[in-house]
Amino acid sequence: MSLFFVIIIAIGWIFSRIYGNPTILYIFVFFSFIMNFISYWYSDKIALTMSRAIPVKSKEENPYLWNMVENLCITAGLPMPKLYIIPENQINAFATGRNPKNAAIAVTQGALSKLENQELEGVLAHELSHIGNRDILVSTIAVVLAGIISILADFFLRMTFWSRGDRDRDNNGIFMLIGIALAILAPIGATLIQLAISRKREFLADATGALLTRYPEGLASALEKIQKDASPMQVASDATAHLWISNPFKNKMSGLHKLFMTHPPIEERIKILRGMNI
Repeated sequence: MSLFFVIIIAIGWIFSRIYGNPTILYIFVFFSFIMNFISYWYSDKIALTMSRAIPVKSKEENPYLWNMVENLCITAGLPMPKLYIIPENQINAFATGRNPKNAAIAVTQGALSKLENQELEGVLAHELSHIGNRDILVSTIAVVLAGIISILADFFLRMTFWSRGDRDRDNNGIFMLIGIALAILAPIGATLIQLAISRKREFLADATGALLTRYPEGLASALEKIQKDASPMQVASDATAHLWISNPFKNKMSGLHKLFMTHPPIEERIKILRGMNI
């Protein structure tokens, strides 16, 4: 995450030189710390709210899901996460939270109704692996900081073109050009970093989840069903797409979504799982 902070501070430093005002840099540094604090403590609540997730407050509400997650947690040596069900027909799930003691797993109603026991177990083991590997913290902070960089870069790019003080800008022509280039390229760079993190962590969670269940075919079969499932996701959002086990946009992905894919190809994931010898 230090790379995100470097990008944010670099943008602040460039624009502080352009406008001859060091206060801008201090604002950037302060803003980055505040947003990191918010993303650390509240990103899980934001993701669950955006997904309209409904909490499972006790075993009695859904003993099937509760018992399966509880058994996997005992095997993995992890504390029991909070459980949520998302009223969507698409087969999908995600994990969120800042650490294993403050984690949550959300599964769609479609996953509960369409997957067989071993398939659902594979999906849940995948999400528990994200928790155990602390991927959920890395991913949630990555998406928040990528958004911050995009917002700040856009704000100062607009200031560059609309603010007055031509004389001062002429005296800082080099920094002006660097600032414009940074404001344009920084959001793209931040997004690519976020996506690279997401894709790498998906492969790791697949492998770790397969080791947890000792049955890679369960997750592989679930991924095949996910790939064939054409059900739309009403709560699909670019802000949370990287959290799901599979991209929620499915076949409706535009050219831009395909260019900035948050997940590795499902075919490749299935091939790797079926090549594992456990």
